[in-house]
Amino acid sequence: MSQTIAVELIKAVPGILWVAFAALVYLSLRNAIIPQIGRLHSVKTPMIEFGFAEQLLVEAAARSEASAPPSVSEQRAAVCRLQHAAEILKGGRILWVDDNPEWNLPLIQLFRQLGMTVDTSHSTDEAMSHLGSRSYDLILSDMRRDTERPAESAGITLLDALGRRGVRSPVIIASAGFDPQIGVHPGIVAYTNGVDDIVHHVIDVMERIKFGTAL
Repeated sequence: MSQTIAVELIKAVPGILWVAFAALVYLSLRNAIIPQIGRLHSVKTPMIEFGFAEQLLVEAAARSEASAPPSVSEQRAAVCRLQHAAEILKGGRILWVDDNPEWNLPLIQLFRQLGMTVDTSHSTDEAMSHLGSRSYDLILSDMRRDTERPAESAGITLLDALGRRGVRSPVIIASAGFDPQIGVHPGIVAYTNGVDDIVHHVIDVMERIKFGTAL
């Protein structure tokens, strides 16, 4: 063996030793590493595809009593905020009180897609029955319900019933027919007739709950 070859071999020894060391470490730790990698892949943050969410908002506006559908920019702003708030919304619980729940199906589907539980009630009595067995982070309600008397102030009837029961879940009124002369109940945290506004109000409430900010 020539002196040149011997020198080159000596130079290569450190690199060979490092490769051998790395292989030894991997073989020693792979049983611990691989399960951790598997668990990381199994953790999924609920997300919703942009175009699908926009489609649901458009359908929700078409079904609702809203005076006008949200603009393209308003739709995109709502969807972007939903995507950023996905982890905050996950696990949230909504009770939606409306005598025509089919009008709300696109938004219900949207919230459920993001990991929220959405229960529906047709009347104040049915809503109070739900509240007797579980709690909710927030309540969405229309104002007028033909299933109750007086129909035009059914939302206020619900708020009064919640007060008597001691239920402190924040209430968002989602209705096109709100008349301030009926009375602005202190239990109302927000009122809107726009589907994109409903999205923003729901996120607002869940953010405050998540971060412990008083409503």
